[in-house]
Amino acid sequence: MPLGTLDRTPPPFFKQGPSALSKLMVFSALALFLMVADARFKITQPLRAAVNTVLYPVQWVAMRPVLLLRGGGTYLESLQDAQAAEAAARARLALQSQRAAQVELLTLENDRLRKLLELRARIATASQAAEVLYDAADPYTRKVIIDKGMAQGVQAGSPVVDESGVLGQVTRVLPLISEVTLVIDRDHAIPVLNTRTGARSVAYGEPTGAHGGSLELRFMAGNADVQAGDLLSTSGVDGVYPPGLPVARIERVERRADSAFARIYCKPQAVVEGARHVMVLTPVSGQLPPRPAPEDTAPAGKRGAKK
Repeated sequence: MPLGTLDRTPPPFFKQGPSALSKLMVFSALALFLMVADARFKITQPLRAAVNTVLYPVQWVAMRPVLLLRGGGTYLESLQDAQAAEAAARARLALQSQRAAQVELLTLENDRLRKLLELRARIATASQAAEVLYDAADPYTRKVIIDKGMAQGVQAGSPVVDESGVLGQVTRVLPLISEVTLVIDRDHAIPVLNTRTGARSVAYGEPTGAHGGSLELRFMAGNADVQAGDLLSTSGVDGVYPPGLPVARIERVERRADSAFARIYCKPQAVVEGARHVMVLTPVSGQLPPRPAPEDTAPAGKRGAKK
């Protein structure tokens, strides 16, 4: 029997149904329909929720080892951090205890020396908290307005400080608010003391120019012992600021051969650009004893001749 006469078609038992291309097109259309229907009508949301509910126990059991390993690592890291923080806190506590003991000893020694030299006790400066409301409207000055005035006992000339240092001085007092001139204002000057050398000078505000928002030490000799990084504090000789308040830190010193004076620029310690809460101090002049009358200061011979 010739081979060409054989029937090559498969018997009905082995027929495969639709072709592979037809199946691809049908299932692709079905998948596209389901995606569009799910995006527009959320038809598979209940099915997804049911499957998620059924598979949640399996997921929970499968995630236990991972969570245990992760939690164990986090616990060990937290334990090490806590131990390191405790050690640092204990070291700081020991240092503070040592400093507290030294402060008590120095305070006692200071009191004894003052009694021995019959010096006046250091002035205790009264203060009150205030909040900065807004900047002054004048663009050519550096002033702010605070929410305390004459009704709260604020006086003209009162020093104003923040948590870092001297911020300025009260220059105008109204019934409910006060105007504070910042230390960087061009019309503001403050006597300062170099804490490293003990030299006194005067710092002036420098609001504009290349070094705007800073202070400048003027009339300092070119060979003066001034270095970048020196801290300037209030000297207390003006009768306004209590001594020892941080004012600024020297940022740059320019010594020029054509000038007898050095150009010294300082960065204020207080947050002059964004201060929010401040303290208003009572001027030192209000707590000092009154000055003696002119006749009391005259020499004894002259007083007798005048009589």
